[in-house]
Amino acid sequence: MNTPLLVGSLSITPPVVLAPMAGVTNASFRTLCREFGAGLYVSEMLGARAIVEDDERTLQLAEFGADEQVRSIQLYGTEPVSVGEAVRRLVDEGRVDHIDMNFGCPAPKVTRHGGGAALPYKRRLYESIVTAATSASGAVPVTVKFRMGIDDAHLTYIEAGRIAEAVGAAAVALHARTAEQLYSGSACWEAIGLLKEAVTSVPVLGNGDIWEAPDAIAMVEQTGCDGVVVGRGCLGRPWLFRELAEAFAGKPITSPPNLSEVASIMIHHAQLLVHQFGVARGIRSFRKHTSWYLKGFVAGSDARRRLNLVESVGDVEEILGELDLTQPFPVGAARMTRGHAHGPKPVKLPQGFLTDRNALDELPAAAAVAVSGG
Repeated sequence: MNTPLLVGSLSITPPVVLAPMAGVTNASFRTLCREFGAGLYVSEMLGARAIVEDDERTLQLAEFGADEQVRSIQLYGTEPVSVGEAVRRLVDEGRVDHIDMNFGCPAPKVTRHGGGAALPYKRRLYESIVTAATSASGAVPVTVKFRMGIDDAHLTYIEAGRIAEAVGAAAVALHARTAEQLYSGSACWEAIGLLKEAVTSVPVLGNGDIWEAPDAIAMVEQTGCDGVVVGRGCLGRPWLFRELAEAFAGKPITSPPNLSEVASIMIHHAQLLVHQFGVARGIRSFRKHTSWYLKGFVAGSDARRRLNLVESVGDVEEILGELDLTQPFPVGAARMTRGHAHGPKPVKLPQGFLTDRNALDELPAAAAVAVSGG
């Protein structure tokens, strides 16, 4: 089952992609995950207009570690001109080897202006944006990620996949939930299979409810998809990529780490962030990860509270050193929810958004606001 995932000129083994997550998939986290297994590791989401306007924070997010052989960026845009110009700049300046277009964000601050997971409903506008990206990318492959649609009454994923395929996308990925679902309920893997049947000339990737390595194998077997995209399942569990590599290679899966090993990984993660951002920003960025790493372990409320207030790597080492580090990885902890869990919730849309699917009218200017990082 360890067939390489071919995305344009890129050959990805195992066929596993790290989903972009705001405030998480920075260069430090990508490095940490890559130490456990190969795959494609995508940056946080960058706003196309922010790139065109040389937004300093966005350009910082577009930086990569020296060891990142495949520089992968996720791009968000709501109109073709800035998307085409942003792609052109990234490619001409030699900044990227892969671009993923985001049409899957369900956040109300994005959909209320018609962007993210809402945008494929405007099929002509969506087509023009994807075309602008693929036309400007040269030899750099462009992939497109989307959700099933706005809600069950407004599904768009089959058409979105076919359009992306027709205008030159190198692969498509489906988060098998609607925007209305947000992150609730179960992902509809059946939809991934239907998309695979509809899109035949480029790879189809599946995303949703991959908490453990066997889930990825099951998704491929059940849907026929060419690879998987992993998001929340790796939060606090970067070793999931080692398990995925072993599973796709047909090898026995390594036992999960005990708390002593997890503590070492946590300290290493904090050190990477400090090296990337400096002590203050790096440790501040690390704090959110502590609860994910300690899911299911006996740590106590005081230690968890103190870890949310750490000021240095030394603080992290001191607090972790007080715990019972002999604890094995808790049974069932891999499937405990990490990250977003809210929903379902009605999707906020611009007034009159659903009246004309073929409108090429520009979305409100606020839709293209600099949303780099999500």
